[in-house]
Amino acid sequence: MNFIRLATLAAALFAINAVAADAGGAPGATAADLAKPCAACHGADGNSTAPIYPRLAGQYHDYLARALHEYKSGARQNAIMAGFARTLSDADIDKLSRYFAAMPGKLDDLAHDEQGD
Repeated sequence: MNFIRLATLAAALFAINAVAADAGGAPGATAADLAKPCAACHGADGNSTAPIYPRLAGQYHDYLARALHEYKSGARQNAIMAGFARTLSDADIDKLSRYFAAMPGKLDDLAHDEQGD
């Protein structure tokens, strides 16, 4: 069972890195092009519906840029994000961070959180 999980994770990492390598650093890549691999986890509009993936839409540009630089340098640890961030130039990181910062964030799901009595 653990072997299957490990093999699945390895395949997912390989696929995400391949897609990221294709988008990152491409001459003339638009922010939307750079954001395509992000949609798999963070949602097409940057508003992930899965609680384990943070929402990027509406987040501060500086925060997003710093996070991507930290994944790229290894200061922040996440194998998937590090693989993606390593393919991005500084200009790509700036472009991608501004793209998600300009998107409308959704906070409507806060009403669905369970409240204690």
